[in-house]
Amino acid sequence: MLWTDCLTRLRQELSDNVFAMWIRPLVAEEVDGVMRLYAPNPYWTRYIQDNHLELISILAEQLSEGRVRQVEILVDSRPGTILSSNEQPATTTAALSSAPVAVPTKVKKESDLVQPSQNATKIPKKRQLNPLFTFSLFVEGRSNQMAAETCRKVLTQLGASQHNPLFLYGPTGLGKTHLMQAVGNALLQAKPNARVMYMTSESFVQDFVSSLQKGKVEEFKKNCRSLDLLLVDDIHLLAGKEASLVEFFYTFNALLDESKQIILTSDRYPKELTELDPRLVSRFSWGLSVGVEPPDIETRIEILLKKAENSGVDLPRNCALFIAQQVVANVRELEGALNKVVAISRFKGTAIDLDVVRESLKDVLAIRARTISVENIQRVVSEYFRIPLKELIGPKRTRIFARPRQLAMGLARELTGDSFPEIGMAFGGRDHSTVMHACEKVVSLREEDPIFNEDYKNLLRLLQS
Repeated sequence: MLWTDCLTRLRQELSDNVFAMWIRPLVAEEVDGVMRLYAPNPYWTRYIQDNHLELISILAEQLSEGRVRQVEILVDSRPGTILSSNEQPATTTAALSSAPVAVPTKVKKESDLVQPSQNATKIPKKRQLNPLFTFSLFVEGRSNQMAAETCRKVLTQLGASQHNPLFLYGPTGLGKTHLMQAVGNALLQAKPNARVMYMTSESFVQDFVSSLQKGKVEEFKKNCRSLDLLLVDDIHLLAGKEASLVEFFYTFNALLDESKQIILTSDRYPKELTELDPRLVSRFSWGLSVGVEPPDIETRIEILLKKAENSGVDLPRNCALFIAQQVVANVRELEGALNKVVAISRFKGTAIDLDVVRESLKDVLAIRARTISVENIQRVVSEYFRIPLKELIGPKRTRIFARPRQLAMGLARELTGDSFPEIGMAFGGRDHSTVMHACEKVVSLREEDPIFNEDYKNLLRLLQS
């Protein structure tokens, strides 16, 4: 069903909280090329229209292969119409007797997005790029700057051996998919006839199996091996799919032989993908592998401010700082937190301030208080460096204790949002200026010492996992 397919894609694009709270409860029906979404009240419809209707409209047109040209969000508050959050999403085509209030939007024609060549190999519309994933909408910071610069360079030197394949790796929700699709969107804007395909590992398997069942393997091979740019998300999920792995291996080689660009993403560095064919893993290392790290607090603030600006929302900087201090895992959760803040402020009819933010994120604050604390950070750091906890927070200034202590203070400032005096008290009653110096030292050491930086990233992953 179309709405079920849309939900699958929306689950990938949105944070878990936003998807569960706002998207999953909607009910849909399709009538004469129009998809209607039903929400319980006008406030709900306004939120969907302001934040997600454009994306839903684009997905509906692409996934229906042009059958659906319009999406409407309507009010229908009768009991039983809206699914509860623990029910499975469904599509209904039953006629609705009440007179809902429509807030329609027209979607762009596909010809306005991409103008394919008449002779170009046909790419399935369900694999088209997300037009919202562009370089202009990507917020850069120290954690992702190298990856963003590399993607721009790939665009100017498509297929060059030094970055082919380009392998982007890092935890989920950090913008890897955004960056790879930004390359595809930029290429199509510069060269509308370019042959670009985006797919996940799962969709590659599904398409390959489908081609086997329908006797269209040669057509599948031709489509995949005649591309200018192949983008494959979550390549590690090909593990265990032996037949699909073999086909991908030959597709990969065919594109490289023709100097066609390949961009892959994974949650791990290539050599850590031990469950994949060693021949394939070795080929992943032929080009360039670039890590994408969780955004630092400055980047998180800029992401929030930019997303708020793009949505026409007035977000005070002190509120952005507070949200950034509490939500540290990934960009999707950051966006979900902002959406919740905006929703609560509109519901109450008040401007966004710290009180609104605290009320909106009270569940996040409660969970965070239980999971990441200064005491937890101290314990993890002491275990990581194999030094006694009493020495980590004690008075000794020898390097073997001082460096881990500074690192722990920096992590405490990054992850807990506690003030400098509060962190100082937790580290044996030290003065706030000592904590400030430690945080500054951590920043400089991360830039100067690769081993220290690697320790910092490892601890960050341990604490956020």
